[in-house]
Amino acid sequence: MTPADLSQAVQAAVSAAIEAGELTVAVPEHVTIERPKNRDHGDYATNVALQLAKPAGKPPRAVAEALAGRFREIAGVSKVDIAGPGFLNITLEDATRGELARSIVVAGPAYGRNDALKGLKINLEFVSANPTGPIHIGGVRWAAVGDSLARVLKATGAEVTTEYYLNDAGVQIGKFAASLQAAANGRPAPEDGYVGEYIVDIAKVLVENVPGVLDLPEDEQVQVFRTEGLNLMVAEIKRSMDEFGTHFDTWFSEKTLHDSGAVEKSIERLREQGHVFDQEGAIWLRTTDFGDDKDRVLIKADGETTYFAADAAYYLSKRDRGSEVSVYMLGADHHGYVNRLKAIAACAGDDMDKNIEVMIGQFVKMVRDGQEVRMSKRAGNIITIDDVVEWIGVDAARYSLVRYPTDSTITLDINVLTSQTNENPVFYVQYAHARMCSVQRNAEQKGIAKASAEGFKPELLSTEWERALLGQLGEFPRVLAQAGQYREPHHVARYLEEVAGDYHRFYDNCQILPKGDEEVTDLTHARLWLADATRTVIANGLTLLGVSTPERM
Repeated sequence: MTPADLSQAVQAAVSAAIEAGELTVAVPEHVTIERPKNRDHGDYATNVALQLAKPAGKPPRAVAEALAGRFREIAGVSKVDIAGPGFLNITLEDATRGELARSIVVAGPAYGRNDALKGLKINLEFVSANPTGPIHIGGVRWAAVGDSLARVLKATGAEVTTEYYLNDAGVQIGKFAASLQAAANGRPAPEDGYVGEYIVDIAKVLVENVPGVLDLPEDEQVQVFRTEGLNLMVAEIKRSMDEFGTHFDTWFSEKTLHDSGAVEKSIERLREQGHVFDQEGAIWLRTTDFGDDKDRVLIKADGETTYFAADAAYYLSKRDRGSEVSVYMLGADHHGYVNRLKAIAACAGDDMDKNIEVMIGQFVKMVRDGQEVRMSKRAGNIITIDDVVEWIGVDAARYSLVRYPTDSTITLDINVLTSQTNENPVFYVQYAHARMCSVQRNAEQKGIAKASAEGFKPELLSTEWERALLGQLGEFPRVLAQAGQYREPHHVARYLEEVAGDYHRFYDNCQILPKGDEEVTDLTHARLWLADATRTVIANGLTLLGVSTPERM
């Protein structure tokens, strides 16, 4: 029995008590079931009596007493106790608790998936670094978090489109082209230009791909370097994202907004909503109506379009393409964008609290031997995605970047993340998975086949370590739903570490396979089912984080 199953049964029991006139109150829409911190308080606890006390006009403990008898009639419940002011502690029968192992194994990869966000159409935009250089460490964080979040959202029923916004229009692309041209011609980079080995590398490839480019006039040269250099840099970004296991459904070009007239059309649409005004020859959006610190210019007095106008057109494009919720995942230096982006949604007639979400990721540091690592071999003054992968690998990078809340600054210790010790969280979780695979291999070598579903005896899983592990496994659907609802995939990583800890304790205290000439018993088979159920949960969780599930370590 999962917590969700028990919640439904408890809610049905509450409804029965109300229908019988034992309580005069409306049936609650949802009943919360939680695992108590103290295992002596049972398998699960609910505060439904406290929830209903005030509307029922009774003390919480009196409500609890009215419900306790109903709860004791729920199939699979062995004991119900009233604690404190009216908490109801529920203990399951061993067979009911142990049955969860079979349910998990039978469900396989589907276990944990739920409909918490069923049908919600989400556009999830992340990384979106300017295509003028390699992805830096901040972008690597979003590559890990964004891709993991997309997987979590899909697992909770949402319809997700992942998107990379290419800022391929504007001044920075011109500086990029001029930097490539200078490198190809053996000249120093222009002032405020881009430097680093990657500029030299791209310029060299471009010259090889476009014979005769250096024989063109300077103005024609720079156009070639702009177009072809951009194509090469985008291809490089796509390569690094692919090797990192991060994939996008859409690569959206800012340039297309300008070329298609979408920017001008979006301004007219916003004007129709009543929030565009003209002042001193410029065209403005009155974003202060919706919490922004100042109104924003869309078209300057000289006719030049602003970046903000493209931002507005881009938001409207997402909505036109069917997005109900547009999630922007921005870097640590983009706090000022939160209010202005939300104001765009409000000016477009949308709900700024529902149709748009802006997440800000904080800084990442990397250290080795106690010293911060600051420089890249290719980019000179930044750490790139290729550096991170070279130093710690894709699995360690993805896992360690996801396991913290995005609003926290994190430090990645290269020494720890490349060690095979319990201090390394990704090793700790992956080792638990490999350990379970090893148990299965050893069983096969001993000629022990896991009992059929019919032969599985769940009531034998009754020790404190088995109870703790089963309780933890039952939490996976709730953890997954919470991670999707609050856009916090770090909950999945932290949960997996708790599962791994409970499994290691179970493994150390409960003998799974017989030793020597010991007999294979029903308990052997029951524990094999539990080990397989745990392996399934860890595999499902790691897959959602984009981390591999090694069978040997």
